[in-house]
Amino acid sequence: MFDDEPVNRNPQHSIPALDLDRLEIVTALGRGAKGVVFLARDEVKDEIFALKVISRDSIEKKSNKGVRSSDGNEGNEYRRVSFEQQVLNNFNHPLLPRLRGVLATDKVVGYAIDYCPGRDLSSLRKKQTEKMFSDDVIRFYAAELVLALEYLHNLGIVYRDLKPENIMIQENGHIMLVDFDLSTKLPPRSTKSSTHLNSVTERPPDSVKKRRFSPFQRYCNSGISPDDSASQAGVNSEHTESDSVEKSNSFVGTEEYVAPEIISGDGHDFAVDWWSLGIVLHEMLYGTTPFRGSNRKETFYRILTKSPDLVGEPTSLRNLIRLFLEKDPKQRITLESVKGHDFFKGIDWELILRIGRPPYIPPQSGNEIWKEGAEGFNKIDVELFVQGIYANGEAGGKSKGKHDESHDNNNNNNNNNNNNNYLENVNKNGWLKGQNHHPCEANQFAVF
Repeated sequence: MFDDEPVNRNPQHSIPALDLDRLEIVTALGRGAKGVVFLARDEVKDEIFALKVISRDSIEKKSNKGVRSSDGNEGNEYRRVSFEQQVLNNFNHPLLPRLRGVLATDKVVGYAIDYCPGRDLSSLRKKQTEKMFSDDVIRFYAAELVLALEYLHNLGIVYRDLKPENIMIQENGHIMLVDFDLSTKLPPRSTKSSTHLNSVTERPPDSVKKRRFSPFQRYCNSGISPDDSASQAGVNSEHTESDSVEKSNSFVGTEEYVAPEIISGDGHDFAVDWWSLGIVLHEMLYGTTPFRGSNRKETFYRILTKSPDLVGEPTSLRNLIRLFLEKDPKQRITLESVKGHDFFKGIDWELILRIGRPPYIPPQSGNEIWKEGAEGFNKIDVELFVQGIYANGEAGGKSKGKHDESHDNNNNNNNNNNNNNYLENVNKNGWLKGQNHHPCEANQFAVF
């Protein structure tokens, strides 16, 4: 069973236990295969956060079926929830979420992380005039993704689920990676040329704050484009990350973003995240992923056999995408070569996270969205809501005795109808897959 106590953690960082009775839940922000994410507020601390809640029935049903967990073992699904919480609790980086608290009742488990009012990168891309980003905007988000992956890999964490839907936009315009339930732990990669893990979290001196951050600050604020040179940096000729780390043999990921070595089952390591970053950059540039087929089988075939069709004149961005999408993980570009690539020429990696005006700033803060949503809201029964959503799917309720089953089925039908009606209202209001009632128009984003 799931341990109701907080998971194993850094001793100096205790995780508060959350009490449903003192939480205000305004709405559901989204749902996934395992749980529902709510916009919540702690009434005592006056703090808002995103609360992910998972039904115990769903977890136990998967565990009883022997569902293979993302670390390749026959899954104790509670262990996966605990692992994700432990991973979150170890983070100390501005591009990764903080674990704000854990929740455990007889019916649900969950945890709270920082709330991002800017929605996700996929939603932002689709608001653009041609549903794609400029090279300069891609450069900013790509650089932050490189820093986030560098930090994770230095901790020994393979993310394994990099996709635009998991890249959120914080209130300050910087990204935040979320959803680590597919992550796994390997021995940390070499840190011989990496930025110090804590250096990005330190407060910059006033002298740094006052000066312009060339070239990023210039690009983000004025729209001036740098030269997109066609001269390229090659793959690191020294031994790669894949040569010196252990590998995982589990099959995980979202099919359009999954690396060839995961499909082939040859074992994988940190290199799968660089492949996925290449897919994300392709989607940001062209508005679509490069290997998508009419079905899963065709998509996997294309990933294993086809080269990406990088339409357009040769540029450093297209070259970088090609290097990320190298099918042999031992030949795939690695961190050192990524940071030295021409696409990032002139970038001061120490200053990226200190930029005060990223390409897009959410028009509403988290508190403003909360106040708008809280007006006239009806209190949500989180346990009932989550159980109702997953009752008809693979995460159904437990079997009961005949009398209890008849009684509970009648109640569940009513509850499911109520929850379905609520979800319909959520969709009509535009809240389920996004947190922003009044998104920015595409042309407002383009001026940065």
